[in-house]
Amino acid sequence: MNENNVESILHEERLFPPSAEFSTKARIPNRAALDSLIQVANKDYVGFWAKQARAELSWHQPFEITLDSTNAPYYQWFNDGELNVSFNCLDRHLKDKGDKIAIIFEGESGDRTTLTYQQLHQRVCRFANVLKAQGITQGDRVVIYLPMVPEAVIAMQACARIGAIHSVVFGGFSAESLKDRIEDTEAKFLITADGGYRGGRIIALKAAADRALKSGCKSIQGVIVLRRTGHSISMITERDLWWHEAETGISSHCDPVWLNAEHPLFLLYTSGSTGKPKGIQHASAGYLLGTITTMKWVFDIRDEDIFWCTADIGWVTGHSYVTYGPLAVGATIVIYEGAPTFPDSGRFWKICQDHGVTVFYTAPTAIRALMKAGDNIPAAYNLSQLRLLGTVGEPINPEAWMWYHRVIGGGHCPIVDTWWQTETGVHMIAPIPGVTTAKPGSCTFPLPGIDIAVVNAQGQPITAPDQGGYLVITKPWPSMIRTIWQDKQRYYDTYWRKFDGKYYLSGDSARRDEEGYFWIMGRTDDILNVAGHRLGTMEIESALLAHPKVAEAAVIGRPDDIKGEAILAYVTLKETCSIGDKALIIELRDWVADQIGAIAKPDEIRFVDNLPKTRSGKIMRRLLRSISRGETITQDTSTLESETILTQLQEKN
Repeated sequence: MNENNVESILHEERLFPPSAEFSTKARIPNRAALDSLIQVANKDYVGFWAKQARAELSWHQPFEITLDSTNAPYYQWFNDGELNVSFNCLDRHLKDKGDKIAIIFEGESGDRTTLTYQQLHQRVCRFANVLKAQGITQGDRVVIYLPMVPEAVIAMQACARIGAIHSVVFGGFSAESLKDRIEDTEAKFLITADGGYRGGRIIALKAAADRALKSGCKSIQGVIVLRRTGHSISMITERDLWWHEAETGISSHCDPVWLNAEHPLFLLYTSGSTGKPKGIQHASAGYLLGTITTMKWVFDIRDEDIFWCTADIGWVTGHSYVTYGPLAVGATIVIYEGAPTFPDSGRFWKICQDHGVTVFYTAPTAIRALMKAGDNIPAAYNLSQLRLLGTVGEPINPEAWMWYHRVIGGGHCPIVDTWWQTETGVHMIAPIPGVTTAKPGSCTFPLPGIDIAVVNAQGQPITAPDQGGYLVITKPWPSMIRTIWQDKQRYYDTYWRKFDGKYYLSGDSARRDEEGYFWIMGRTDDILNVAGHRLGTMEIESALLAHPKVAEAAVIGRPDDIKGEAILAYVTLKETCSIGDKALIIELRDWVADQIGAIAKPDEIRFVDNLPKTRSGKIMRRLLRSISRGETITQDTSTLESETILTQLQEKN
């Protein structure tokens, strides 16, 4: 971004207040209750978080120091207290909720399993003892490379129980990506499976793990292998152990290790625009506190809810809203192993129907893909039990929001559009569903205790409505990133240097409208400078996505001698449309001009079969920029869903 503010060209006037029926039963039922929380936090945010931590967490050694800022921005929270994350997720529920279902699992082939809190506790303890028997102790790093099965959650919780630091690598990542993460963490142990199922085929995890370990990873002392698919694999004597054999004769009693509140709970790697992936380090107490408060405030979680977050545990969403947050509040969660469109595009809705899902949380990319399949597919399933919907991963365009609300939510479910990052740990900006009037496409307002601003390049707050700038967090918060693993300088340079340590730099641009609603406008490097106008790509994409023939869109800028930058749109069409339709290009250009103004009219539209996306569904626009300019791809592509998409796009360029 340059020195000028970003202009907003998207205007959304539709309003959706919560129903009286929903608000009456909500944890935060009205404006007065929410304002009370906000006022307390604004008056003394450190004291506010101290009160929350004492109320929501079970401490072995209570804390006296709430926030330690002596080495800012390397903040510490509750750092003289001790607790155990696994104890907070499992043990404390056993007396009152031991027989309650903790996990409902469904595999892609239709196999189903349930675990009560008592059963989950026993399995976590048993596997924790397996890790201890293999020499894993407090502070050791353990890499987890598993499909989306209950054992993935068990492995994470077992590490937390004994103080090992886990680093989950998404099961779709390549051997090279796995190798890089093992070597950066200097992991002592790897937990994997023979394979997993996705899209009707087996993902050969053990084979990929073997390739990774063959080419490096000298720190690895052993590998535990879960038998999931049963296909033939090689097992290396003295290194590899079958999970079920390792558990033979192992006790299901394992006392939790009491750990300092700042003990690293996990490392999770996120790609940077250049250089190697960054190991985001999260601490125990502050992170867990954030997951608990957001489960209650944003998801309005109730004891009878069936909660389904569709994210894989390889992403932070799967950490916060599958493995830790829901279990810490004693909820019942659904875990699904396979693809959302297998065997057809009704799979998500069938799972919601069959398991009685009441709170459903997924990505805008998934919503758009399922929306593309048509209204008749979800209409075939009974979704009446749904009471709350959520979105995560990137801004949701208004038309997808409306479809989600109308077709999936039946017009009665509040939608919580959540803004947050791997680095923030949990939701930062999101609606309070019993209070907040939603605007399609807006993530609405910061949560209590979270202080967020939109500033210009000099760090001055932008007060004029609809003027975009840098989205920053102005005060530390408990669930925040602590550092980048083994690279404190990169942590400072990436998140704090821009504003001399005063603000956390999110890397996103945003605006606030006249009523104070926040609107995410895209990454700061996704801003276009068109004839002196600075435009956010997300707003142009939203206009394109509102066209009935468009399935997905990604907008980037390309150099232009006259305008500085020209607008280039990559568009995928719905199945009924032809990508060779030149008249449609004219139609779409005019459509954008009509929707948001001539200044935003794309100079060029390229129809493509697919867009380059991460496995969590985010479009990698920086790769599109490189392709459009004919540049060699030098950026990290380890999170890319399919390398073949890059080749296809380069051939069409």
